[in-house]
Amino acid sequence: MNHWETVYSSKSADAVSWYQAQATRSLAWIAASGLAHSASIIDIGGGASNLVDDLLALGYSQLAVLDLSAAALAIVQQRLGEQSVTWRVGDVTELELSKNSIDLWHDRAVFHFLTQPEQRAAYRRILTTAIKPQGHVIIATFADDGPKQCSGLPVMRYTAEQLAAELGDNFRLIKSERESHATPFGTQQAFIYCHFQRTATL
Repeated sequence: MNHWETVYSSKSADAVSWYQAQATRSLAWIAASGLAHSASIIDIGGGASNLVDDLLALGYSQLAVLDLSAAALAIVQQRLGEQSVTWRVGDVTELELSKNSIDLWHDRAVFHFLTQPEQRAAYRRILTTAIKPQGHVIIATFADDGPKQCSGLPVMRYTAEQLAAELGDNFRLIKSERESHATPFGTQQAFIYCHFQRTATL
């Protein structure tokens, strides 16, 4: 956690490798899910991302953002002012969410930091509990030919099939797409985006 506090306390939001001026693909996929604007959406590892800003502008009203860094969330809170968003500082593998409370789970660039099997098992358990039957899960990780490290930390890399195997049979892969992310430093990073749907029964 201290690592991410240092990152967001020492760098501007647009000076980190994962910065996007707009989360275009995520926004398009969230809209394509067909969920009502009153749907419960959580952004895992949202950091200082503009995604929550754009979702609010589109009329989504039940938004939560989780991040390890209080400094990151403070950046967004200052940017948005008195907007109705639930802010949570913490580790996704220790997150407490009510059963069947989430319509859409969004995670761009958190899952690939979970390098230990027990971390991924905890993530899967919390996700499976929280997401509603037929709820949506959008996860983006480094692709199998993406970077081996990010922000000085080791990461896992995935194909869509490998990511689907990690989530297990409770989740159906709807679609996947590769993306070449242009960093603020002029380099390219290969990502894989996957959209899953929870099976109808628990």
